[in-house]
Amino acid sequence: MSPEPAVSLNQALDTKAANTIRFLAVDAINKANSGHPGMPMGMADVAYVLWTRHLRYNATDPAWPGRDRFLLSAGHGSMLQYALLHLAGYDLPMSELQRFRQLHSRTPGHPEHGMTPGVETTTGPLGQGLGNAVGMALASKMAQARFAAPGFNPSDWNVYAIAGDGCLMEGISHEAASFAGHLGLGNLCVLYDDNRITIEGGTDLACSDDAGKRFEAYGWHVQHIDAYDHAAIDAAFTAAKTETARPSLIICKSHIGYGSPKRQDTRHAHGEPLGAEETSATKKHLGWPESPTFLVPDDVAARWQARAAELAPVYEQWQKHFAAWRAAHAEQAAQWDAIMERRVPADLLEQMVAQIPVAANSTRNHGNKAMNIAAKLVPALVGGSADLEPSTKTWLADSAAVTRSDFAGRNLHFGIREHGMGSVLNGMALSTGFIPYGASFLVFTDYARPAIRLSAIMKQPVIWVFTHDSIFVGEDGPTHEPVEHLNVMRSIPGLMVIRPADAAETAAAWALAIERSDGPTLLSLSRQNTAALVRPTDFSPGQLRRGGYVLLENNSKDAITIIATGSEVGAAVDAAERLGTVGIAARVVSMMAPQLFLAQDAAWRDRVLPPGGKRVSFEAGATHWWRGIVGDGGLSLGIDRYGESAPAEVLAEYFGFTGESVAKRIREWAGR
Repeated sequence: MSPEPAVSLNQALDTKAANTIRFLAVDAINKANSGHPGMPMGMADVAYVLWTRHLRYNATDPAWPGRDRFLLSAGHGSMLQYALLHLAGYDLPMSELQRFRQLHSRTPGHPEHGMTPGVETTTGPLGQGLGNAVGMALASKMAQARFAAPGFNPSDWNVYAIAGDGCLMEGISHEAASFAGHLGLGNLCVLYDDNRITIEGGTDLACSDDAGKRFEAYGWHVQHIDAYDHAAIDAAFTAAKTETARPSLIICKSHIGYGSPKRQDTRHAHGEPLGAEETSATKKHLGWPESPTFLVPDDVAARWQARAAELAPVYEQWQKHFAAWRAAHAEQAAQWDAIMERRVPADLLEQMVAQIPVAANSTRNHGNKAMNIAAKLVPALVGGSADLEPSTKTWLADSAAVTRSDFAGRNLHFGIREHGMGSVLNGMALSTGFIPYGASFLVFTDYARPAIRLSAIMKQPVIWVFTHDSIFVGEDGPTHEPVEHLNVMRSIPGLMVIRPADAAETAAAWALAIERSDGPTLLSLSRQNTAALVRPTDFSPGQLRRGGYVLLENNSKDAITIIATGSEVGAAVDAAERLGTVGIAARVVSMMAPQLFLAQDAAWRDRVLPPGGKRVSFEAGATHWWRGIVGDGGLSLGIDRYGESAPAEVLAEYFGFTGESVAKRIREWAGR
């Protein structure tokens, strides 16, 4: 915990310091002629008290494991965070504040993880940051269960997030808050900027919720404060830290555009610069000099320097305790290194392919075998399902479930909360070395997509496991049969989509996902059984790292190449063999990860897909994504309509996805 500040409350100085934050935001937004001044103006006092009296940080070491985490879920108010980081001494000079929202500046329109020192997560889509905060608090609890020792806990941190009316209206906040309350995450404190204004006007246009009662029902500790009463703000943070059995919500009664004579408490304060005239009136109203702009008074700078001096011994003491802990607890320290560094054996893929049982089975069942092999080799692997584990097969067999009384397990019950699960996974990945996975049905990427997209933007190694990946879900019908979803997921930049065909490919898919450090991976797994594939004698597991390889070769110069994924690969082999009986040369390429294949060297791509050759793609999904691989003259077999409710084998016949049907369609296309 942070020490109580040596510097006592000084109302005049504290007001000046809050106004410094306020007008750094106003001036930056005016200069850019773009931005959202209302929230930074309204929440400057709350943020100032938090940062100078409670938040534990070290500006010279932004990644210090012992730091508290601060998130701006209401990311449109980004200038509040940039002003705080600048004043706190992070590597964010005034010149960057003056380049707010400009190309390649470190002060983009919404906070971006990896771009600005001290920014813990990318925010903007409302409510996602609140879910990230829940994930960070959960990761702290799980790390504490692994690494805490008498006298020292290297993973003991608090998480603070500022959320606005938009965050609390979005459905994701309900899911994430319910999950946090269920687990009793007492290290989480959300500051609700209750200014009662949205873009269209007052919140009463569309919302009559009592947020406090809602969060109390979720099991949260709820407080109400005046957002400009520094003593009350300070006391609320102290009470929140004291309450360790429940997450805390501090409802801050605030004024959007605080101090602006014409904009305060109006929708115009949300997303419009104040402009020269209203800025002048606001500075006059709050007793602030009109010039120079971007003013940081000396006594305010000294106040922030004093806070840095207060925190320096905390940082140094933590480092000393950490070194002593490492020396005294070698086994825990080794596990700390393995998890925090996300250590993965160099031959993980080869080990997993060698160990996984070979048999005809669904790739979801192969996936369960694969992930449990991986779990023994990679202690950082943790995760769970959105109430679908019996169907997704994503339970780590040698571990327990996380509960509010025991966070030592590796399995998480997310409940029926795909939205919330995704944002929690991102928060876990951002705050520790855990490699988190979350599971559901592929059709429910519709619910998880915002978080999937953010994991790609932030390049976080989150593993998304989605089963029931085609119309072969069968009897559940078109609402549960994904058709367009693989195409949609493959269109997300930075998201690697892998659809394996058998045990070896599924083991490789899990290994590739775990090995990946520069972005998320989506595993698309089948409910129905797939064939146990027979590979060529010259095959090596390393080919599985290429995303696509030749499964069945035919050296005829005019051979047709059938490119298939997942459960369709077995039918593609059957089709090729049937074509051979009528004198049509065909070869089969299994392309479990087409994005990865396209990133290979030209020699490998030409070996697998000979230039100028006839190509057919075959996947039980929408076909348009494959046009770029088969070419204008190629044939794409799939389904460009919604499915039907019937047993899987009936649907295979009806939609022409059997080997016999595929062979017939290729013959018709080839004019043979």
